[in-house]
Amino acid sequence: MKMKKYLVILFLILGASITSTAQVRFEAKVSKDRLGINERLRVDFEMNEDGDNFRAPEFTDFRIIGGPNQSISNSWVNGKRSFSKTYSYFLAPQKRGKITIGQATVEINGQIYKTSPVEVTITEAVEAPTDGNNSDYIASENVHLVAEVSNTNPYLNEAITVTYKLYVSHNVSITSQWREIDSPKYSDFWSQNIDNRNLQIMQGKYQGRDYRYVILRTTVLYPQKTGKLEISPLTLDVPIDVPGNRRDFFGRRIMERVNKTISAGKRTIDVKPLPTEGRPDNFSGAVGNFDFEATTNKTTLNTNESLQLDLKVTGNGNFKLFSLPNVTLPSAIEVYEPEHREQIQTNTQGMRGSVTNSYTLVPQAPGSYPIHPIQFSYFDPKTEKYHTITSERITINVEGSPVVATTPSAASGSGQQVVLSEDNFKYIKLDAALKPLDKKPFFKSTLFWTSMIAPVLLIPVIILASKKRNERLSDVEGNRLRQANRLAKKYLSEAKRNSTNLDVFYESLERALHNFLKGKLHLETSEMDKNRISELLIEKNVSAETVTEFIELLKSCEFARYATASQNSVNADYQKAVDVLSNIDKQMI
Repeated sequence: MKMKKYLVILFLILGASITSTAQVRFEAKVSKDRLGINERLRVDFEMNEDGDNFRAPEFTDFRIIGGPNQSISNSWVNGKRSFSKTYSYFLAPQKRGKITIGQATVEINGQIYKTSPVEVTITEAVEAPTDGNNSDYIASENVHLVAEVSNTNPYLNEAITVTYKLYVSHNVSITSQWREIDSPKYSDFWSQNIDNRNLQIMQGKYQGRDYRYVILRTTVLYPQKTGKLEISPLTLDVPIDVPGNRRDFFGRRIMERVNKTISAGKRTIDVKPLPTEGRPDNFSGAVGNFDFEATTNKTTLNTNESLQLDLKVTGNGNFKLFSLPNVTLPSAIEVYEPEHREQIQTNTQGMRGSVTNSYTLVPQAPGSYPIHPIQFSYFDPKTEKYHTITSERITINVEGSPVVATTPSAASGSGQQVVLSEDNFKYIKLDAALKPLDKKPFFKSTLFWTSMIAPVLLIPVIILASKKRNERLSDVEGNRLRQANRLAKKYLSEAKRNSTNLDVFYESLERALHNFLKGKLHLETSEMDKNRISELLIEKNVSAETVTEFIELLKSCEFARYATASQNSVNADYQKAVDVLSNIDKQMI
């Protein structure tokens, strides 16, 4: 009877142990088992008992873009304990097809547990990828880089503009510290960038939603070939602050920084050839809307006097891509190579201004010489027609007696002999008025002794300067502190310049405070907890009042992300930052 009692107790103990073992659960869960190659996958490895030595599987054919993130839930309900511990990963698929996620392992109560393999199917890219729990996905859905083309079907040599806009939703924020990692290529285009130094934040809509946006760059293009021409994309690396899963003391979501590579996408321009119907014989490639005139500064002059003939084209079009018409003159007029002048500005409508060829003419004999009308032709893409402008006829009256010819005129097309008078060369001076120079010997002169003594006097100065420089270079701590002060002053200066733009002001102010702490306290951004900052500053002999002011300043920067600040508070926070950083620098030991 006693033996049976022991057996019952033993079976109860074994049963309880088996039941306890059977209750341990360790499994892998995926956010979806079928997704596009441009979507993101979340994988959770969840256990109901606290385990150690967790090992994730090899995520073959995936790129880890987030994680591992660890979360623990421990609660008691009606006396019953509920525990959960989860390791989360965010993955980006690298190829299409069926991919198996291998087994993860963990040690619980001295035993090794494994998850079951999970198979997911990766399809082609979907139009609207969804994965709301991933910070990387949130960033990609709220920041867009767009290349807007004014005309995707222009004529050859017709101006078009490409405007690059960066759209940012009100759910996230970015800094101005983005980096261009790939510039667009404009093969087969004449191109010119229009500077946009002051980025102005504007309000607009993108795909029907309200966004803020800035115009990063505007480029004017003139296609030089017909057919389909491609514009390679502009690609940026942008730091984006997105709402995370953690919350601060007031229940506000803490922002997480994600570095996102975004691209404007490749654009295709289908360029039409200029029509052949109605094309003038003298057409030289001018496309746009132009005026043309031929003028002289005088029409009556004496033999061997000069006059100026100007051929001028004004308007809007491809000024640098065509040539002005040639001029044909009587053989008795000597013509010099023209002086080419340009007054051109490039804006979003293309090139606008004027080009002029100025000819210097010198008649060699008296008489009346006509300059026949000159024609200039261009193609107007708006009317899709060719236009020809004809200048007025100009008559030049030359007075005086003819001069004796000795050589044929270089500008004469007929080879007619035109003589030159002896007065043509009177400007050449034949008698030189040369004077000897009073040259003093260099040896033992003031310059000689200065050259000898100066290097000797400079040696102590050089030695002293070198010693000071070496001391400064060896002062690692001092250099670090000076660098921190320079960064703080730099960002405070940037904040002051942007005092009218509240978002940029508080971003710059917060960066100044963080960089100051990095230099003074050896803190990284991830370690900047307010309690930790307060403790370290007090340890460095900073007064409690100054520490409180510094912490309040940090809170003002954080609060500005969620509430609108006034101009008075902006000015007060800036002055407070100047005073606080100066006081900390003086008080720290």
